[in-house]
Amino acid sequence: MRNNGRVTSATRQPETPASSTISTVPPLSASPERGHPHEQGGNPILPPRLIATDLDGTLLRDDKSVSPRTVAALAAAEKAGIEVFFVTGRPARWMDVVSDHVHGHGLAICGNGAAVVDLHGGPGTHRFVKVRELARENALDAVRLLRDAAPGTVYAVEQTYGFNQEPEYPKLHMEVPDVLRSAEELLGPDGPAADEPVLKILAFHPEMDPDAFLTLARLAIGDRANVTRSSPSALLEISGPGVSKASTLALCCAERGISHEEVVAFGDMPNDIEMLTWAGRSFAMGNAHPDVAAAASGRTVANNDDGVAVVIEQLLAERS
Repeated sequence: MRNNGRVTSATRQPETPASSTISTVPPLSASPERGHPHEQGGNPILPPRLIATDLDGTLLRDDKSVSPRTVAALAAAEKAGIEVFFVTGRPARWMDVVSDHVHGHGLAICGNGAAVVDLHGGPGTHRFVKVRELARENALDAVRLLRDAAPGTVYAVEQTYGFNQEPEYPKLHMEVPDVLRSAEELLGPDGPAADEPVLKILAFHPEMDPDAFLTLARLAIGDRANVTRSSPSALLEISGPGVSKASTLALCCAERGISHEEVVAFGDMPNDIEMLTWAGRSFAMGNAHPDVAAAASGRTVANNDDGVAVVIEQLLAERS
């Protein structure tokens, strides 16, 4: 069970305009044909076939809105034949803010790669297409090891349709938990919704520095799970081994015959780093974490200045 990350199916339905410039944008091919890529520094640059963008702090403004400029840029990209994938740490039930903008395929990668979700149908009808669960044995190991390494850590458990937490876990999210119990009880064989896949564990520490907490957790948990963070606070996200935004995006691209060189990715936090490194071209937002800025091949302006739209507009202009 320690090498999980298996893909399962889960189809049960739930109950209920800035004028800024880009600092580094590699030029696109002068020819629209994929067989004639532009050469830059000896490396071919292929026209994009897929845009992969994070949501919070990236595509969304700080007020969680999608600006009219960004809506127009996403629609123009899809009209030009470029698929747009939302790739987020959010659970599926928090995707209503972008459900109207998925256009043709209607798919999004949620939970840092733990699920691929079909958003067609609107709120309350999202369907899980692919689930890469965190095995409960691995989850229990991670909880124990991190609790030993960082006393005071408290947990919440994210499942396909449920959210449960420990009584001491603070109110950090937009919803009331279904159940309040210890993580060991929540993840046990007799826990709530024991037949429902676990997507990720949330681990919070009230005192530690966020980056130090992430480093400590990765050392403590090792290969039992993948650990990352997207919050400015000491809140970690623990997924199955090998499960990340990048690895699930790679699966989706392989199914479509899209190479990583044909992907343009956007992000702002450490949970985006693997995706930004994997993509042929990647952009850190102007508001990005320093490690994200170092990992990306380019940089755009901040989320509140429509940084994703700025790049998409330039990409489309250089295709014409």
